[in-house]
Amino acid sequence: MDTRHLQYFLAVVEAGTVSAAAQQLHLTQPSLSRQIRQLETQLGLTLFHRRNGRLRLTSGGREFHAAASDLIRHHRETAQLASQLAKGEISTVSLAAPATTLTDILAPFVATFEPEDPVPSVAEIAIDADIIPELSEFDLVLSPGRPSETARSLHLATLPVWAYVPRTHAWADREAVTLTELGQETLILPTGRFKARRVIDAALDAEQIAPARTLESEYSQVAQALAAAGRGAAILTDDPRYGLHGLRILGVSGALQIHLYASWRGGHHAETSLEALAERLRSFCRERYPTQAR
Repeated sequence: MDTRHLQYFLAVVEAGTVSAAAQQLHLTQPSLSRQIRQLETQLGLTLFHRRNGRLRLTSGGREFHAAASDLIRHHRETAQLASQLAKGEISTVSLAAPATTLTDILAPFVATFEPEDPVPSVAEIAIDADIIPELSEFDLVLSPGRPSETARSLHLATLPVWAYVPRTHAWADREAVTLTELGQETLILPTGRFKARRVIDAALDAEQIAPARTLESEYSQVAQALAAAGRGAAILTDDPRYGLHGLRILGVSGALQIHLYASWRGGHHAETSLEALAERLRSFCRERYPTQAR
């Protein structure tokens, strides 16, 4: 079925007469009448009652009109999408990140989107997810650690691993604490699905420090709540809650930290748009964490 015939049909319905529609379409009346009859022949359906030069939709014509309107609308939207894709533009964008990054960075970034930005969808991925398979499902993936060289990527931020203590703690007037000092404190640790746990474990192992006591929490907010209740120092990369004070953790090689990257698939039809979005995200990180994200 030729969409041109459907457009002619819709024009006739809107105009009310073939002559009025022919003027709008810049066609002769006999030519437009033939197009409408060809459509009826193709469909095997009478679309109009014809009386005294005016046309009135049959019951079948009314039902077909609704379907034809939907089809032309979808055709127009599809053509518009194809044009956007050809220009490297995107109308939707799928984003993914580990839990902490999703909560503290990605979700607040999505809140800054304007109406003209692509419609975002957001998903959580594991901290140790293989980036390359994830890029076959998502347009832009945020992850700690340097991604594979086969992916395009942009460094977003360098973020500290914090030791969070309540404001009443003896360390509350300090900016940093050493691993040796932390080893004498009860450590409230997230599970291994958090990057902070892996970084602190590796640092403690490298300096052969065994903490006096540890507590483990599957949820970072609960870990902070325990620290706020005076149960120890919570080791996290999350933003602070419950009025906690964050201390940088100093090891023999310097402050414990993680690197955050945005990655996208090379050869993606909207590669330029995704790179621009990643640049915006980097600027957002630097505004959100001005002393940390360089």
